[in-house]
Amino acid sequence: MNKVKRYLADFFVNVPIMLLSLTCIFPVVWLLYSSVKTDVEFNISPVKLPTKIHLDNFITAFKRANFGTFTFNSLFNSIISLLLVLVVSFILGYLLSRYRFRGRGLIYGMLMAAMMIPIYALIVPIFIQEKKMGLLNSRFSLIPVYVAMELPTAVFLIDSYVKGISVDLEDAASIDGASLPRTMFTIIMPVCRPILSTVVILTFMHVWNEFPFAQVLLSREELKTIPIGLTYFTSQYTTSYTLLLAALAMATIPVLVLYLFFYNKIMEGMMAGAVKG
Repeated sequence: MNKVKRYLADFFVNVPIMLLSLTCIFPVVWLLYSSVKTDVEFNISPVKLPTKIHLDNFITAFKRANFGTFTFNSLFNSIISLLLVLVVSFILGYLLSRYRFRGRGLIYGMLMAAMMIPIYALIVPIFIQEKKMGLLNSRFSLIPVYVAMELPTAVFLIDSYVKGISVDLEDAASIDGASLPRTMFTIIMPVCRPILSTVVILTFMHVWNEFPFAQVLLSREELKTIPIGLTYFTSQYTTSYTLLLAALAMATIPVLVLYLFFYNKIMEGMMAGAVKG
């Protein structure tokens, strides 16, 4: 009887989780196989599997949307923003978690306010400010915005994680004569790899997919990013869904690869942060 109850309990717990997982996986699978259909096949049945794989959709989409340039721009913005967020958030998160100093509460308050304010409500003020500073339509127009968007969350994640690390590591390093920068970057940073991996995937994903600021702050064709390029497949009267899906697949694959690469570290960071928090 106890075994029956256990099996029933497992069934009612696992089946909803499996169904929820399928709802998350199916859109990605549907995107991949729909991107190799013809327009006729897609119009007949958007859900049905393709009868033949048409990889020329990717070639056509790549050429039409100037995907090479847009991919470079997205990678440039994502990598530079990511490096800045990692370095600044780690230093700030470590100092906030380990030291008590004047202005610490003010910094926390500013970070909290930055998380609460809807960032896209600031598009017009940021546009005006960048125009006055001469940053509009430049290679670095988006990077300050992206760093400001991602920094608060990254700092809070690292701050919470570092609080769970024993101070004995720093005490031992101090006895051995290690300086503060050496302690931070050679002793504490390797321990923080799980939470840093979480910051990497969250920051990269948000920056890679960001659209409104890229649309408003950039008008030069050679500086536009992939999300803007995806709009090239729609017009007022027609939309080539197979080309659009092929472009979406090309835009999605880098994020999926990065997530799969950091998957274990992300889970480790989330679990450790939850336990330590």
